[in-house]
Amino acid sequence: MEKIILLRCGEIMLKGLNRPFFENKLIDNIRKAIKDFGNARIRKSQGRIYIEPLDSTFNFQKALRAVTKVFGIVSVSPVWKVESDFDVIKESAETMVKELLKDKPCKTFKVETKRGNKSFPLNSPEISSNLGAHLLKTVPGITVDVHNPDFTVFVEVRTHTYIYSEIIPAYGGLPVGTNGKAMLLISGGIDSPVAGWMMAKRGVELEAVHFHSYPYTSERAKEKVIELVRLLTAFAGNIKLHIVPFTDIQLEINDKCPHDEGTIIMRRFMMKIAEKIANNNGALALITGESMGQVASQTIQSLAVTNEAVSLPVFRPLIGLDKNDVVKIARDIDTYETSILPYEDCCTVFVAKHPKTRPVLSHIKQSESRLETEKLIEKAIENTEVIEL
Repeated sequence: MEKIILLRCGEIMLKGLNRPFFENKLIDNIRKAIKDFGNARIRKSQGRIYIEPLDSTFNFQKALRAVTKVFGIVSVSPVWKVESDFDVIKESAETMVKELLKDKPCKTFKVETKRGNKSFPLNSPEISSNLGAHLLKTVPGITVDVHNPDFTVFVEVRTHTYIYSEIIPAYGGLPVGTNGKAMLLISGGIDSPVAGWMMAKRGVELEAVHFHSYPYTSERAKEKVIELVRLLTAFAGNIKLHIVPFTDIQLEINDKCPHDEGTIIMRRFMMKIAEKIANNNGALALITGESMGQVASQTIQSLAVTNEAVSLPVFRPLIGLDKNDVVKIARDIDTYETSILPYEDCCTVFVAKHPKTRPVLSHIKQSESRLETEKLIEKAIENTEVIEL
């Protein structure tokens, strides 16, 4: 009897002739997710993926938790892999149930069987019925309830047989790296990490850019963003973070442009810098955490003026969500507590008391003409710090 991890694929099963590409990328991402937990073999069979430990040093529980965060997987189960022999199946199921009842006060159960191996002498209902009878006889204190059981014994008869009782939900989506690369503009707030997570869930590889206004923003604010990106790597794999010095640009805007236009001009600079870094690193789009109407720079007029600054597509996955929706996701993916740490980011300094909510592009460009835009951008990119996470 061998304990392994069973992973169920979701959307990629519908990919037709392209399915091998998605499956191979998914297996590569799984391999990276569990590489620090010991030696294991990964194999695929009949639309399932299996992780089989190769020795006792493999950290089964850590690997189990890690693969729930690999996009492309819809659920995982710790399973017993046994011979497809009914006596072995009965003995193994009995052992599993007795082990389960040590930790949980379960009283009722049912058996569900899938027989993929049609040469097996019993059909699915016969396996369920006979195995249920065996468990009733050998495990004290349990009864059958086929409608609302405390636990279910799942049996899948294939070349080998897999027995399990736990199905752990994962996040589904598409394997990261199957839909190109995009550049995430990440602040220290709640929204942008969630936006990056949502795009990674659609198979997009992430790089990230953060604008740091030292000394108006502290080193703790920078460390906070590094931690947020590190948290995202559990889902998105390795991420290259570009930390752009933004103080000189903000001071110039504050000194030479109307204060009520400062926020939108600052956003346009950010987009232009992010686009240049994206182009230099093979990213094909930008990602922001903007949500329609949330702040002055996120009105439809402001977003239109911001978009005009770049030619790359801008993905805004949060655009129709309200704050409660975003907070719920942030809590679920463990970025929320870091995001609310009280360290300011560059978007909170030099903010006008009454920023324009309906900026006019021609007016904004006229104000920008007072600035040495290209020179400021080149200097910022030249002094950008790059961190691999």
